Amino acid sequence: MAGHSKWANIQHRKGRQDEKRGKIWTRIIREITVAARAGGGDLGANPRLRLAVEKAKAANMPADRVKYNIDKATGNAEGVNYEEIRYEGYGIGGAAIIVDTMTDNRVRTVAEVRHAFSKHGGNMGTEGSVAFQFKNVGQIILAPGTDEDKVMEVALEAGAQDVVTDDDGAIEVLTTPTDFEAVKNALEAAGLAPAAADVTMRPDVTIDLEGEEATRMQKLLDILEDLDDVQAVYHNAALL
Repeated sequence: MAGHSKWANIQHRKGRQDEKRGKIWTRIIREITVAARAGGGDLGANPRLRLAVEKAKAANMPADRVKYNIDKATGNAEGVNYEEIRYEGYGIGGAAIIVDTMTDNRVRTVAEVRHAFSKHGGNMGTEGSVAFQFKNVGQIILAPGTDEDKVMEVALEAGAQDVVTDDDGAIEVLTTPTDFEAVKNALEAAGLAPAAADVTMRPDVTIDLEGEEATRMQKLLDILEDLDDVQAVYHNAALL
């Protein structure tokens, strides 16, 4: 099965993350806080917290800072109470966008997200207006040139739902959110290191944007991702 290129988008995102390491830490801390508060501070019993801690390690966050934020979230230290809010809307060319936030002030957050949409050519929609076009999945992406047969064998044996080869040769392994960790661990144990791995919202169908439309869409996505309260931005645009 073939799919649109993910590799260029991954490289772009990594470059931007390197530019704003401090903001990445802030987002990870919020994710650790919410995950620990919802599921407890025991990594062995809280998959969402394990994933957040993995992200912290990948971002070179000190272990004592990670522990402090887990303790803070589970009541061993006082902290801010964040809530998760999802916004939906349309970008350039009618592309669907989902914006996941964590905030201690929903009035501020909705105003910032709405302003970003309206100022940069998009429109904020109502709840459910675009989410039906996405599926919540575990997504593991391996670099072009990875042994596709080996990936397929290991991934499917570990419980993956599908293995997709993108147009540029990157390999995308799809799982249920529940099986994500087991499949990722199996691939790593087989020497197949992912270039990116997360539980995400994956679009059922993509919309091709090129030239000026692609540039404008990327600008909108960048502005949304730069908002302090935004944790993740998902979309169905293939930027050509």
